[in-house]
Amino acid sequence: MNPHPNPRPFKVLGIQQIAIGGPSKDRLKKLWVEMFGLTVTGNYVSERENVDEDITAMGSGPFKVEVDLMQPLDPAKKPAVNEPPLNHVGLWIDDLPAAVAWLTGQGVRFAPGGIRKGAAGFDITFLHPKANEQFPIAGEGVLIELVQAPAEIIEAFARLA
Repeated sequence: MNPHPNPRPFKVLGIQQIAIGGPSKDRLKKLWVEMFGLTVTGNYVSERENVDEDITAMGSGPFKVEVDLMQPLDPAKKPAVNEPPLNHVGLWIDDLPAAVAWLTGQGVRFAPGGIRKGAAGFDITFLHPKANEQFPIAGEGVLIELVQAPAEIIEAFARLA
């Protein structure tokens, strides 16, 4: 029997990004850029999010995975983007508003902030890492970013199916 009487109105297409935090981006870049050969494609700084991140890329085209290398602007402030070091995982979603509405209705807890533009320019939102009484489903300790996939990403994943 299907535990969800309403069919899921969205698809998780694939990994959009992983975000790794540390006290120093330079040490992270030593491994990810110099040793693994990823390319730095941008930088994002936000005082509100207490982050200075270098955006790097693994692969290319529609299946490129972003690897964000993050350090806190102020190690004494929250959020601490380096705790835990594997900060969050981003998932491509084909219909972000439908996903948020459906998941919320199923009891999934989202972090404050709602749907908004993320560092890479896509609409994003975050699942909260911890459940509560009102919303008993969450990331079980993992911060999960849902990212609205643009048409070319949706089409590329559809071709794989």
